[in-house]
Amino acid sequence: MTEIDYQLEDQKIVDRYHNENPWGMSTCVDLKGCNPETIRSEEKIKQFVDELVMLIEMKKFGECTCVDFGDNPRVSGFSMTQLIETSLISGHFANNTNAAYLDIFSCKAYPPYKAAEFCKNFFGAQEVEVKVNFRN
Repeated sequence: MTEIDYQLEDQKIVDRYHNENPWGMSTCVDLKGCNPETIRSEEKIKQFVDELVMLIEMKKFGECTCVDFGDNPRVSGFSMTQLIETSLISGHFANNTNAAYLDIFSCKAYPPYKAAEFCKNFFGAQEVEVKVNFRN
């Protein structure tokens, strides 16, 4: 998808959000083939959160929690949570597969494909899958 395609799709989703007036919107962003150095860096993950929050015009509530854990190599890596005044951004970064699984949940509309493209670029992912869901 081109940037123009993302903008058009985002506008359709935001318009639909305002018409249907759901409680919130959730975007799942699954990234594959990420830059291993970036997903293994607490500093980079926190930088990502700061930049994403600004991009989607949200406001952080408190500090980002970012913890590296897991005894099982299949699932070990950083997990992150960031409260925002309209809900929550969270993610897990899987070291074994260089994948990232991100969730952006808000009761304020935002451009989900623009956010996903930012995620893909920030983590240097080779593939991205996006799912948008309205929460009622």
